[in-house]
Amino acid sequence: MQTVSTMSKYGWFGFLVCGAVWFGDILHPASIAVATSSVHAAEPAAHLEATVEIPRLNVSEYHRPYVALWIADQDRQVAANITVWYQLAGSREGEGTKWLPDLRQWWRRSGRGLEMPVDGVSAATRPPGEHTVKLAADDKRLAELAPGQYDLMIEASREVGGRELLTIPFTWPPRKTQTHDVQGTTELGKVSLTLTP
Repeated sequence: MQTVSTMSKYGWFGFLVCGAVWFGDILHPASIAVATSSVHAAEPAAHLEATVEIPRLNVSEYHRPYVALWIADQDRQVAANITVWYQLAGSREGEGTKWLPDLRQWWRRSGRGLEMPVDGVSAATRPPGEHTVKLAADDKRLAELAPGQYDLMIEASREVGGRELLTIPFTWPPRKTQTHDVQGTTELGKVSLTLTP
């Protein structure tokens, strides 16, 4: 009876300690540390944060750009799709998936093989300004990313506008906090990638 009330009050850890004392075992501090550290072991070990600036353009006919962010391996194959910003429904900003092939590099390597929308990846177009995507290591988009060298690819295409592709090399998983920047010239402004161990 004592064991049951202890377990309900303190949970499994209390049951473990009281059970060990009850049966005359001696708990070493290291044993307690192992038991409590298992709670923290499940926390994701790394984060990837990408900030994309969409510049404000002074043009007579402006449409929000379609933007794709993905991770490419050293063979230039898509290791993970991070996000794709496009017009999710027809409007004057675009006709849904009709213009996705204008994201040429992403479309050839991944987009044409996907059925849009993709849960967790598809999102609406963004207005001018800075926009951030942050992923933990246990996010399904990063969970199967093997340790190694990669490129964060950022491609933008705008109706009645241009197209731009930027690349940021990085190592995964990160051993220390690091930030990499690249500057666009037409359809993209500054793009930053921050990796946190």
